[in-house]
Amino acid sequence: MSSKGFTSSLPFKLIVALVLGIFAGLGLASMEESALCTALLNIIVTIRFISGQFINFCVPLIIIGFVAPSITRLGSNASRMLILALILAYVSSIGAAFAATFAGYSIIPFLNIVTEFNSLQSLPDVVFKLSIPQIMPVISALFLSITVGLGAAWNRSKYIINVLEEFQKIVLSIVTRFLIPVLPWLIGTTFCGLAYEGSITKQFPVFVMIIITVMIGHYIWMALLYFIAGVYSGKNPFNIIKNYGPAYMTAVGTMSSAATLSVALECARKSEPTLRDDMVNFGIPLFANIHLCGSVMTETFFVMAISKILYGTYPTIGNMVLFCLLLGVFAIGAPGVPGGTVMASLGLITGVLGFNEAGTALMLTIFALQDSFGTACNVTGDGALTLILTGYAEKHNFC
Repeated sequence: MSSKGFTSSLPFKLIVALVLGIFAGLGLASMEESALCTALLNIIVTIRFISGQFINFCVPLIIIGFVAPSITRLGSNASRMLILALILAYVSSIGAAFAATFAGYSIIPFLNIVTEFNSLQSLPDVVFKLSIPQIMPVISALFLSITVGLGAAWNRSKYIINVLEEFQKIVLSIVTRFLIPVLPWLIGTTFCGLAYEGSITKQFPVFVMIIITVMIGHYIWMALLYFIAGVYSGKNPFNIIKNYGPAYMTAVGTMSSAATLSVALECARKSEPTLRDDMVNFGIPLFANIHLCGSVMTETFFVMAISKILYGTYPTIGNMVLFCLLLGVFAIGAPGVPGGTVMASLGLITGVLGFNEAGTALMLTIFALQDSFGTACNVTGDGALTLILTGYAEKHNFC
């Protein structure tokens, strides 16, 4: 790629947005409170709010536009592929949870964990709230796509199938012409806010050892997923990994699998012919909402660390096994938004592990510090599961 081509590429724009956002936030934090500082912060939080609203609005459209037509193309094989995708997502999630449990019992006793928190600066409230509500919740869009896609495939409804195909082209144009150009603004303003508040410079070092340990676990799990997918499919998984940089960075910046969906689709499409186009359109949007292995791994390791910090003991092995098995189910139904996994599973944290209000609050805090990297693991891992779907489709001669 030429230097001009690189500077106009999405990865370069995301890196620039991230760096500029951090430096802008640190610069504003060092300024004395003034009318200028307040005005700049008002602009930043407004841009972040509106760009986030637009991206969230587009997510149900993307899911319907890609999942439903992909199911109709699978025809009589649609039900089998959907069941396989659910099994893959659940097995990956509970596998990550059990790996984190083993690591927790093995590593946490040797970590010198500190629990002191520093106060953070507060961002101003959004002055101009341009609310852009979704046409429907993400989970509703997912189930609508599945039911309509399956119904059209079973009945061979040519008219509906053609409408879905045209709708996919419309959504793809929205993604390429509007959604992707907005992402650098969202990432830049997000990191600017984090830097101004002090989340990057103050709270992050408090649990740096735990976070680094979990991140290492993410990379090990992603490597395992791609190794298994490569062996099963007989294809080189590096052909996929090398294209996933922009999706990983977008996930770090947005902390949302759903918000990263458009970039993940673009990265996966660049992996053809290693990934089949129909499997990309079917698997990537579906896994973005049901495959949360990185978030599950993070939450499992963190609950063990917090239990030791606050209560002086680890959860029993029996409770951890039950927690992991149920967490995999909750992860499938969790929304692909920042903190979606831990919010969906608060009942498990309090009911199975017995956390009180202090434990729940601490869990939410440190999970938020690392949520971006867990999301990046989720998104990148989707490529491996899609490779398994591709291998399965080719082994069974799905057209």
